Amino acid sequence: MWLPSAVICSGPDGVATDKETTTGAEPASEPVPQPKREPATIRTEAAPTRPWVAVALIGLLCAMLGFALAVQLRTVDSDQGLAGAREEDLARILADLESRQDRLRSEISEQQDLLEQLGSGEDSAAAAVEEARRQAEALAILNGTIAAVGPGLTITIRDPDSKVDSAILLDAVQELRGAGAETMQVAGVRIGVSSALVGEAGDVRIDGIEVSAPYEIVAIGDSQTLATAMQIPGGVEDKVIQAGGSIEVVAADQVTVDALRPLDEPEYAEPAPDPDD
Repeated sequence: MWLPSAVICSGPDGVATDKETTTGAEPASEPVPQPKREPATIRTEAAPTRPWVAVALIGLLCAMLGFALAVQLRTVDSDQGLAGAREEDLARILADLESRQDRLRSEISEQQDLLEQLGSGEDSAAAAVEEARRQAEALAILNGTIAAVGPGLTITIRDPDSKVDSAILLDAVQELRGAGAETMQVAGVRIGVSSALVGEAGDVRIDGIEVSAPYEIVAIGDSQTLATAMQIPGGVEDKVIQAGGSIEVVAADQVTVDALRPLDEPEYAEPAPDPDD
């Protein structure tokens, strides 16, 4: 019995070669010349640099393209909505926009006159006191802490099938605010900056107070502009009718908003210090 063993021999070219031999009856074979081996060469290649700048630019372009597409679609939808409106509806919308523009111009003019009056030096102290009093009254009206009178309208929403929910009433409040309503009350509840209208049809609550139909909304402002806001196609009037209700809008030279709400005390906010102090 014989066992193979490895014998390392040196070839004629000096390169070490492996040779398998056996121990036993059979003689060893002649060494077989081995080809010359080339020394191994290690090739190193620089790892490709990731094109971060290109990736960032592509992402930015995609974001800008998406934003432009969204704006374009929104513009197209708005244009299609106006294109499908009736002539009298377009006239009401135009009158509403012109009224808002006139109101903003009037407010700018009043603020410019006040600035000139306070800076003229003539009776500036008395003017400042009067302005402070006027501002306090305006804030009290906006906050709903005092009653208010003025031109406006009364809206009565009837809901015989109990299908008018808080979302429709909220739309009415927002449309009136957008049309320049200075203060309002809904179903005997004064609306303030923090008012909340919630609940399903038949279970509507305003600032936690349960209210029921018919819902009466009293708003002070330009009566024509406010009435136009209620009649915009697809707006409050259409939604009430689709819900099976009815809406009545009555304009008047003077309406009274006498529901009061407690003054909201800020819990976290406080006046910022005067940078000049």
